Amino acid sequence: MNALVLRSAIVAALGGLIFGFDTAVISGTTGALETKFGIGGFMLGFTVATALIGTIVGAVGAARPVDRFGRKKVLYTIGVLYVIGALGSALADSLPIFMVFRFLGGIGVGAASVTAPIYTAEVSPPAHRGRLVGLVQFNIVLGILLAYMSNYVIAQLVDAGSAWRWMFGVMAVPAAIFLALLVTVPESPRWLMSVGRTDEGVANIRRLTSSDAEARFEIDEVTESLRAAQSLPKVKFFVREHRKVILLAFAIAAFNQLSGINAVLYYAPEVFRMAGAGENAAFLESVAVGGVNLIATMAALTVIDKLGRRRLMLVGSIGYLISLGGLALIFYVYSGNFSGFSSVLVLVGLMVFIAAHAFGQGAVIWVFISEIFPNRIRGRGQSFGSLTHWVFAAIVSWSFPGIAGALGGGTAFLLFGICMIGQLIWVIKVMPETKGVPLEEMEKQLGVAYDPNERPPSRPVAGH
Repeated sequence: MNALVLRSAIVAALGGLIFGFDTAVISGTTGALETKFGIGGFMLGFTVATALIGTIVGAVGAARPVDRFGRKKVLYTIGVLYVIGALGSALADSLPIFMVFRFLGGIGVGAASVTAPIYTAEVSPPAHRGRLVGLVQFNIVLGILLAYMSNYVIAQLVDAGSAWRWMFGVMAVPAAIFLALLVTVPESPRWLMSVGRTDEGVANIRRLTSSDAEARFEIDEVTESLRAAQSLPKVKFFVREHRKVILLAFAIAAFNQLSGINAVLYYAPEVFRMAGAGENAAFLESVAVGGVNLIATMAALTVIDKLGRRRLMLVGSIGYLISLGGLALIFYVYSGNFSGFSSVLVLVGLMVFIAAHAFGQGAVIWVFISEIFPNRIRGRGQSFGSLTHWVFAAIVSWSFPGIAGALGGGTAFLLFGICMIGQLIWVIKVMPETKGVPLEEMEKQLGVAYDPNERPPSRPVAGH
C-alpha cells in the first residue's frame, strides 16, 4: 500500500479519535455536573445532548463547505472547533456557557463524521478502502477508550470538585496534534478535479498510487465519472433517482443509534452504579467496556474487506439481540436487589453488546455511507447520513436517563432490543454488499449512474 495513502488515512482518522474522546469523556463527569449545576433526570440528559445538537448542526453544515472549499480546509476548521470546545467546556462556570462550548465541540464532531470518511474514501484504493475508512471507526473507539482511561486516572489524581474540568480540557492536546499533522497530507484528488483543478488532482493521484498503471486507471475512472456529471451541475439531492441510496443511508444511521450505543457510552458509569457497582469500580468497568470496543473493532477491520459489510452487520445484529435481551432480563430479575454477582452479569452483558456493535455497526456505518453515494452528491449524502445518526443519537441520549429512571433499565434495554429485530430484518432483506466495488462502479450497481445524454433527474421523492 502506498505510504502517503496510509499516512493520509491515519491523519484523517485522528479526527475520529477526538470524535470518540468527546463522545465518551462526559460519561465521567455526569455526577459532577449534577452537583455543580444542580441538574438531573431529563435536564441532565439535555445537557449531555447539547453536544449532540451541535453534531446535528455540524453534520448539516459540513456538506456544502466540504464540496465548495475542499475536504482538507474543513478538517482544519474541525480541529480548531475541537480545541475551542475542549478548553471552553473545561473553564465554564455556568451551565449556559458550558452548553455553548459543548455545542461548539459537537459541531466539530458532526463535521468530522461527514468529512473524515469522505476524504479517506477518496484517497484510498478500492481493495483497501474498507480498512482505511474503517480507521476512522478504529480511532473513534480508541478515543472512547482513552477517554475512559483518562477519566479514571484524573479521578484518582485530582480533587473531585475540579476533576471534571481536567477531563474536558485534556482533549485539547490530541486536537492540537491533529491540526499540526494536517499540514503533511494532500487534498482529495477527486475534489480537486471536480472543481477544475485537474493538474493538481492528477498530480495527487500519482502521489497516492503505487504504479503508473494504477494512476492511469484511477485518473480515467474519476475523469469519466466527472464527465458523466457535467451536464448535471445543479443536481438536486431529494429526487426519485436517489431514493434508494437515501433510504439505505437513513436506515443504517438510524439503526446505529436505536441500538442504544450512545446511551451506553455516555452513561456507562451510571449503568454500572444502577447495577450496584461502587464509584471506582464503575470507572474501571467503563475502561473494560472501552477495551472490548477497541479489540472488536480491530477484529472487524481485519476482515471487513474479506467478509464484506453485510456479514459483519449480520453478526453484529445477532449479538445485539443476545446482549440486549440478556441485559433486559438481568435488570428485570435483579431490580432493587443488585449484588456483586449481578453487577458482573451486567458487565458481561455490556461487553457482549459493545463487541457486537464494534464488529457490526461500528465498523460498517461510515464505510458504507461513504461508498453508496455518487461523486456529485457524496458530500450531501455523507452529511445526510451523519445528520440522521446524530438526530437519533440526541433523542436516545436525551431520553435514556428519564426512561431508565421512570421505567427501569430493563425496559430501556428491551426497547433497544426490539429496534434491533428491525435491523436484522433490514440487513437480511435490503442491505447491498459494497465490498471491493470502485466508487464509480457503485453508482451503476445502485442505479444512480447517469448518462450525460439523458435528462437530468428532477422528479422529487414523495414527501419532499
